[in-house]
Amino acid sequence: MKYFFSLFILFGIVIAQGQNDLEQQFIDIESKVIEWRRHFHQNPELSNREFKTAETIAKHLKSLGLEVQTGVAHTGVVAILKGSLPGKVVALRADIDGLPVTERNDLPFKSEVKTTFLNTETGVMHACGHDTHTAILMGVAEILTKNKDKIKGSVKFIFQPAEEGPLPGEEGGAKLMIKEGVLENPKVDAIFGLHIRSNYEVGTIHYKKGGIMASVERFVINVKGKQTHGGRPWQGVDPILISAKIIDGLQTIISRESKLVDEAAVITVGKITAGTRFNIIPESAELIGTVRTLDPKMKAHIEKRMTEMVTTLAKAYGGEASISFQNNTAITYNDSDLVDKMLPTLQKVAGVKNVRLRKATTGGEDFSYFQEVIPGLYFFLGGMTPGNKEAFPHHTPDFMIDESGMLLGVKTLTHIAFDYLNN
Repeated sequence: MKYFFSLFILFGIVIAQGQNDLEQQFIDIESKVIEWRRHFHQNPELSNREFKTAETIAKHLKSLGLEVQTGVAHTGVVAILKGSLPGKVVALRADIDGLPVTERNDLPFKSEVKTTFLNTETGVMHACGHDTHTAILMGVAEILTKNKDKIKGSVKFIFQPAEEGPLPGEEGGAKLMIKEGVLENPKVDAIFGLHIRSNYEVGTIHYKKGGIMASVERFVINVKGKQTHGGRPWQGVDPILISAKIIDGLQTIISRESKLVDEAAVITVGKITAGTRFNIIPESAELIGTVRTLDPKMKAHIEKRMTEMVTTLAKAYGGEASISFQNNTAITYNDSDLVDKMLPTLQKVAGVKNVRLRKATTGGEDFSYFQEVIPGLYFFLGGMTPGNKEAFPHHTPDFMIDESGMLLGVKTLTHIAFDYLNN
């Protein structure tokens, strides 16, 4: 009995020592993660043009001795870590692209990068936190590599370009990575990702089962009327008037037909193009906008009703109209079983009170395309200094995060990989 009791004590000491070693590794790597993040922040690159970003990532991963593949979906980087024993394959994903935004912050590592985007001179900025995601995953790769003898299975690190969307006429992002086989060889069983948020306190994690971010569809409506003199409208068919009726009608699909107590939905017309002169009723008009939904059935209903309403309203006023849809992102849909399985890990790392159930957001995320193929969990990481009264909104020149929040991201993704594969 004493012998078995002694073995039990010894086993407990070994486990405790391993945990202490891992915790020290987290402490040691924080400064490197911050340094990487500042480098990426100061040197942002737009979607499908993340060449130097990819070089920095690949150089680090190769230094760890990992199997590294570059040029995936143009500029993506993928690395494989094989554990000491065979098992499942888990993927961890970070997005790496910046935005055409001119930074207004006064930081020592402020972006001064300039470019031309869609014929417009602009700055380039990591205005959504992708620099932090990249640095976090680089840190996770280093720690997991140091502990590969404790891993049963394999980890695939996916550094994805063009999350913000490729330029018109280009392919890119998660869709292209999947098309090129990023979830195969070896076949991935589950995928995890995070997004830092400037309006959630550092030290917190936010999650939701099911739809956590909306599908985003771009729609184009072409309205055809009959051109005439502005003083003789009865001789023509006014496509601008028809457009106004269509815009007004589309909003009733949301306000009167969509069960918003279940999930949110939004229809937005963001651009209208028509006419050349003040005294001419034009031949045609074009409306461009987005539809955002969080439920597949609601999405199908809204698309159907938009199509019916556009054609019917145009006909009612003597014209013609057509509508087309293009998916920008699918619904970021967290697998319920995977959430149940990994919630204890989130709570273990951040503390139960710091892991919070949240409502969905109508923002979009192309991580959703991975989740259409395999089970996935996407969660939000706090990046706001505790006690702050003002958040710095994403996609703006003033966007800013508290770098002390990144270490929790490193810890969480590391433990997710350990626990998913070993348990």
